[in-house]
Amino acid sequence: MANANLQFRLATPEDAPQIQQLIQAAFRSDDSRPNWTADPVLNARYTISVDTVLDGITSPDKELLVVTDANGTDGAAIVATVGVAKAGADLARIYNLALDQRYQRGGLGRQVLTHAEDYCRREWGVKKTGLNALSPRQELISWYMRRGYVKTGTSPFPAQATEGMGLPEMWFVELEKDLDTALIGDAAI
Repeated sequence: MANANLQFRLATPEDAPQIQQLIQAAFRSDDSRPNWTADPVLNARYTISVDTVLDGITSPDKELLVVTDANGTDGAAIVATVGVAKAGADLARIYNLALDQRYQRGGLGRQVLTHAEDYCRREWGVKKTGLNALSPRQELISWYMRRGYVKTGTSPFPAQATEGMGLPEMWFVELEKDLDTALIGDAAI
């Protein structure tokens, strides 16, 4: 990523198949960091349809943001994506933050998350962003907390998604970030 030429833009319907592949590859990745990607059995079964991706692109209160690298080995291929959804007058949800494995551990995830927060603040005027992570993914939850997110509670993980896998019980940890406070904090640095 040292020679990356990154461009941030809104996804188009034509991007949907590539985004679907990127999200599945990122969520299925075999990451050696403990508690980062939950259980390999669950990861291997993760799927997202092109129709679900298209919904994130074409719905009026959602957007998919993508990052391309003009200097990448695949031309201007999509190397990262994140979904945002307006969830109320003051709240937006962030979902499906995914990076090509070749771009992980270099700070791009932080840039993509910041870009998503800025987009929500600028385009929708929201004051908070929220997201969730699976309870076993403690390192990922800590990563979000280092970026200003605080735990606000839990929500159920669909039991049918893990039936017959022999996995421990899990749930979503809900997190939120106050964007006004983040602005004040950033200005003070």
